[in-house]
Amino acid sequence: MSKAAQPQKTRRVPERHCIGCGEPRPKKDLIRVVRAPDGSVSLDFTGKKPGRGAYLCPSSRCFRKARKAGRLGSALDTVIPEELYDVLESEIALSEKEAADAAR
Repeated sequence: MSKAAQPQKTRRVPERHCIGCGEPRPKKDLIRVVRAPDGSVSLDFTGKKPGRGAYLCPSSRCFRKARKAGRLGSALDTVIPEELYDVLESEIALSEKEAADAAR
């Protein structure tokens, strides 16, 4: 007796909301900032570091909006060091440059 062909199950793509614009996007398209259990704050490009995470679009517009409103610190319930903002800003600028180069 043969099994009847069953339709393939589609996998759900995990989505998260950007703290800058509030738009839901696929988790892998966002930058994760994580507050580790020891209180340190860092960028998480793998999405697997333990701790509380906040997600941000790789867009300078969203970054400026989130920074001005203090949303990153509020989401992680901690003070965000200026050095982390500088690293995050440079990562976003690099991401935007790569996207512009790919569009050409």
